[in-house]
Amino acid sequence: MSLFNWVSRRAGGLSMIWLIALCYWVISRESSLHQHRYKYEQPDKQGSYYSSTSTTGAGIWTFAFAYYCLFIHVLVCLFPMRACWTVWNLTKTLKRAAHSHSLLDLKKLASRRGSYTSVSSSETLTSSHNGASSSTTSEAGDLDPESYTDGVSTAADNVIHVIVIPNYKEEYDTLKETLEVLASHSRAQDSYDVYLAMETRESNGETKALGLMQEFAKKFRSIDFTMHPSDIPGEAAGKGSNIGWAARKLSAKYSMGVRKDVIVTGIDADSHLAADYFALLTNMHLAYPETAATTIYSAPIIFDRNAHNVHPLVRVADIVWVAAGMSGLYPGSSIAPPTSVYSLPLDLIDRVGGWDCDGEAIGEDLHMYIKCFFALNGNLTSRVINCPVSQSNVTGGGASGWRGAYADINARYKQALRHMWGALDTGFAMRKFVEMWQERKHISRAYQPLHCTQVDGADLFIPESQFSDEGVHQPIENGIFSDITKDTIKEPHWEHVFYMVHRIFEAHFLPVHMAILVVASTVYVKVTEGKEDPHNLAWIFNWCNVIRIFGFLQISIYLFMYESFHRVGVAARERAMVKAGLADGMDFSRRGLRKNWKDYLMVPLVAPLYGTIPSAQALICQLWNQDLVYTVSKKATRRQAPPAPRVDDMA
Repeated sequence: MSLFNWVSRRAGGLSMIWLIALCYWVISRESSLHQHRYKYEQPDKQGSYYSSTSTTGAGIWTFAFAYYCLFIHVLVCLFPMRACWTVWNLTKTLKRAAHSHSLLDLKKLASRRGSYTSVSSSETLTSSHNGASSSTTSEAGDLDPESYTDGVSTAADNVIHVIVIPNYKEEYDTLKETLEVLASHSRAQDSYDVYLAMETRESNGETKALGLMQEFAKKFRSIDFTMHPSDIPGEAAGKGSNIGWAARKLSAKYSMGVRKDVIVTGIDADSHLAADYFALLTNMHLAYPETAATTIYSAPIIFDRNAHNVHPLVRVADIVWVAAGMSGLYPGSSIAPPTSVYSLPLDLIDRVGGWDCDGEAIGEDLHMYIKCFFALNGNLTSRVINCPVSQSNVTGGGASGWRGAYADINARYKQALRHMWGALDTGFAMRKFVEMWQERKHISRAYQPLHCTQVDGADLFIPESQFSDEGVHQPIENGIFSDITKDTIKEPHWEHVFYMVHRIFEAHFLPVHMAILVVASTVYVKVTEGKEDPHNLAWIFNWCNVIRIFGFLQISIYLFMYESFHRVGVAARERAMVKAGLADGMDFSRRGLRKNWKDYLMVPLVAPLYGTIPSAQALICQLWNQDLVYTVSKKATRRQAPPAPRVDDMA
């Protein structure tokens, strides 16, 4: 292993050590700073004049410490600002979508009663290519393909949605409920290919998959399962290796002619996706054909199922985690990393060679995003599906009292550590950046379908002589390499690369660096209090205090705005589940100030407990070991004796 590879894999831990050393050096030197005062007397004038000079200190390192402290404070302040922007825009979009669905329901009801029959529902809510739109569409404000849905099949819709559900030791009822939600969609039988990605490490995994297949065989276009072996050299147990194996297996089922319209969506075992998710996904894929093969789709998540049954610390931790995911999903964002659930075309998976399966890819969502980003020289298109994905909070087992609280808090900490272990993606991005720089002038690429890229575990060699420089994105017609696709990608998009560096730094460095600098700057101000300011840096630390207060205020604003987002999201999901007949036994976690006032008191504890501490633990451990034993978080299961369903009214 080269020195660069060694350093890149430990970049986060080494940066933490460097920052601690810098803070210690500056504080120790500045605390012992002495000033010599010289007295000057002038015979012609009364009085004496004094001048002072500093003979010790940290010199230029004091400036580095102060300005880096200001820089980190500014970055931390930008994070909640983007989250507030996203949650406000998303709430507005959800309310508009709910209004649109209400108009559609009223129209269908009136149509059944014979009130009017001249315009069909698909004509009402589907914008045509010639720009025509109905008055109902205009009123709903849903002309943008990224905003409107119709839930009705169209002639031009040949998109196949491949839904992969990687799981290990998940409850049968959890998987069943997820499949029931998917099966309730109107397009499930026409365009959903579901793959249960099981593990051979689970003794009853195949039996579980066969039972689910038998139960849902007629409810999807197809349903199948894969068994990921546990003894593949170089692989690490986890979601990335599981979905990677499933992708290689399912790839063989789609011919070259249909692959461009096959979209793969990876979800968690407990993820509930609304029908609008796939309707929006289809609309965007068909509306932007020029970038359809190089687009990854992200969606916000919402913990709205068992949040009322977990400890407030866990609940608030997940609300802040939602903010972290939302911070990149604001309108116009060119870098929108996914959280847990995301979609990408099969053609893009072919281009990048599928998912990585080693221990470095434990955070497979961001890892795959980074891999696609640099494979396209930063020209990856990111689109946001404004349809929140319902998730359940982790739980420690449902015990009551302080034992149950401790179990919930401990389970969430383990999940946080797994999230923070994704800091390994920093090194991965550094190496991919170097590769992109080295190959920046070579924009001609060739690739095969994913299932053809390996022969007996070795990468298949594609000779340059098999393709010419002419033609873009064209398969080669003859010979054993007839399924090779030649493509020309754009030159590196350096602005996007800059934004990507910012997001990676924000995700993997800020939690620890901010905590270190808050403590260090406080100590620095304390030890230099009452002394002169020879470096003229006092204003920086004063501004840092102001920025911290402003950042905390922004988090409070985000929590307030989240209340509306959560209320609208829960109501939309409940309405859909009642309509599908699945609301019985399903939890809907509602929020209210009277019921959740304790959440606001937990905010100061959440950042260190589920941000700084697990991040520091991950960075320290990665200095000598990059492998984390992947543990499955326990999820809430469906209740057996449900109350009567209720649909909230939306303002």
